[in-house]
Amino acid sequence: MAISIDLQICIDTILEAHRCGINLIDTAPGYNFGNSEVIVGQALKKLPREQVVVETKCGIVWERKGSLFNKVGDRQLYKNLSPESIREEVEASLQRLGIDYIDIYMTHWQSVPPFFTPIAETVAVLNALKAEGKIRAIGAANVDADHIREYLQHGELDIIQAKYSTDRHFLDRAMENELLPLCRDNGIVVQVYSPLEQGLLTGTITRDYVPGGARANKVWFQRENMLKVIDMLEQWQPLCARYQCTIPTLALAWILKQSDLISILSGATAPEQVRENVAALNINLSDADATLMREMAEALER
Repeated sequence: MAISIDLQICIDTILEAHRCGINLIDTAPGYNFGNSEVIVGQALKKLPREQVVVETKCGIVWERKGSLFNKVGDRQLYKNLSPESIREEVEASLQRLGIDYIDIYMTHWQSVPPFFTPIAETVAVLNALKAEGKIRAIGAANVDADHIREYLQHGELDIIQAKYSTDRHFLDRAMENELLPLCRDNGIVVQVYSPLEQGLLTGTITRDYVPGGARANKVWFQRENMLKVIDMLEQWQPLCARYQCTIPTLALAWILKQSDLISILSGATAPEQVRENVAALNINLSDADATLMREMAEALER
């Protein structure tokens, strides 16, 4: 959740999601140095615990060293999936969330040198935490097919997270040709994140927009690419009229059309955005229109 958003709006947004039938809340310690988990914990106090699936992550730390990940202001984030670090993280997350077990515990980013931990060691501690009742399901984010196979060699893998959206990742051949078939064969659920490409697919970005912050170096916010996407979204307008929906709702509906394995993680900063996201569940996108949207996206690569 964004730092600038009012605490009560954050809580109201989570509560609105629950009212709309959404039962999964995704967070992570690495989101604003643990503050996202604290906010989720405040909202959980107002909800029946058994009605909520709480998903958080491990592997991004700031109080112990690891492989360099990202700098936020004057603070540094590191990758660390060592067993010792994971055990520290799970206890801290349970405390911040105010709960005694985590429904889905996920490795946030996979281990890299110089602080490299073999997947076998990471899975061993996750299996132990599951046996102890501290976590109930094991997930892995930002993985490729080889990562998934290695996780499965050493234990169960229930869920993965991967980026997938209606521009660059709309045509993600690795997702379509490798990850989805592999996950189907092994009964692994696929959660997709950043489905609206950091707001680019909301239809609110104008041609004179100058990206800043995290968007500044993103490939699809480079001017030539951004204008191509805006052109594509204008071509979506007849489809939006046909389905009586907004551009972001149509983008989410297309993703849901791709596989029954897929669930979408879509952020919201206000209750009305939750309702707009949920509307995608009510759109029965035809095969012909899904193909048309794919053809429009393929034109972005030319």
